[in-house]
Amino acid sequence: MSAYRAHQSRRDFLRTVAGSALTATALAAGASPALAGPAGATRTGSGDALPDGALRDALRAITDAGMPGVFAEVRDGRETWRGASGVAEVTTGRPMRPYFQHRIGSITKTFVSTVLLQLVAERRLWLDAPLRRYLPRLAPAGVTVRMLLNHTSGINDFDNVIFGSVENIEKYQHTTVRPLELVAMGMGQPPTNAPGERHSYSNTNYVLAGLLLERITGRPATVEITRRVLRPLGLHRTYFPGTDPRIHGPHAAGYVPWVDGTLRDFSVFNMSWAWMVGDIVSTTADLNRFFRGLLGGRLLRPAELAQMRRTVPIDPAAPDGARYGLGLLTAPMPDGPVWGHDGVVLGHHTVSLHSPDGRRQVSVALNATHYWVPGQPDPIGMALNAFLFTALGGTATPETTLRGRTPAGPLANGPLTAAPGTAVLHRPLPRAHVAG
Repeated sequence: MSAYRAHQSRRDFLRTVAGSALTATALAAGASPALAGPAGATRTGSGDALPDGALRDALRAITDAGMPGVFAEVRDGRETWRGASGVAEVTTGRPMRPYFQHRIGSITKTFVSTVLLQLVAERRLWLDAPLRRYLPRLAPAGVTVRMLLNHTSGINDFDNVIFGSVENIEKYQHTTVRPLELVAMGMGQPPTNAPGERHSYSNTNYVLAGLLLERITGRPATVEITRRVLRPLGLHRTYFPGTDPRIHGPHAAGYVPWVDGTLRDFSVFNMSWAWMVGDIVSTTADLNRFFRGLLGGRLLRPAELAQMRRTVPIDPAAPDGARYGLGLLTAPMPDGPVWGHDGVVLGHHTVSLHSPDGRRQVSVALNATHYWVPGQPDPIGMALNAFLFTALGGTATPETTLRGRTPAGPLANGPLTAAPGTAVLHRPLPRAHVAG
């Protein structure tokens, strides 16, 4: 019998695939105060803008709903709240901590876009110039630089190829992939739409964006982003691991319910496939510092920041819902719009959302992905949305937590299929090749 039961709730599905030994120490930990209680929640600052008790309860609700572990940092001006709930490792019960490093997935794209917009300010790059001006051998006709950054190019997504099967996921865990190989995978598929016609999220766009950055600067993209962004902002715990599969610093495991009935830890992974798509390792504190610097004008001039905030609807059928700019998304909330990005790679999920001026901020990281059964209730996603609303100074209601990427909320269909943050599978593990 397959471990994938479409009729199960997410929590029951996790328990089924985890097996009895893991269930007792991990997924059932949401019901255990010893394991699921906030681990080392702290705050700094003397104000009362951050509701300590409400944040603790909302964070714990995520692990109560079935997530093994979660940690977050919330900021309002000079006030900071940090908290964690649940376990970093299901086999040992090691608690999650708020200072852990984490793979941030597609939030990497915001860093890439920031540096390209700095090049625009230096008049070394033009957003509406044909991409062929800079990458003549790679760019399809009609695609501009702007279309790469806001995902309207129509170029297809390489992850449909590279993560199209369980076997490939295991293969690429230990395989180095070059950027030109990723471009070939994406370009080898039919276009999703005509250039500029509509938003269609594709990781291939940001591989090309990285190659564009290197072509203009003459330096590796990782070096240029480190020089222009990480060092000036003092993001000392943020880096590009590249082909090094391990996270070098305190961190949690990264779990995916696997087809053999176990929770597979993917925290060790050769991330060369992610490159400028989703390679960065960071912390919630560094993410908040980055977005405050970006939205507060430390990294871009007003003209380039305004270009970054020129958006297109993520779903053309919902023009008043979430929208995507140049490596930056915005979502309407009851108390006003928020800006940021989300990211998913195997076993690591991160959301980073901020007020337009970067004063009110939340970054949250979770250590399990690809567990949601489509069409089934999503208690983890609902709890995550409720925490985000609380952290951003709002009040979540059943309607706002369920509606997803609409005027009421930032996430669509739960935390795993949220566009545009999924840097790998846009669905649970493929049912093909599953024994039973």
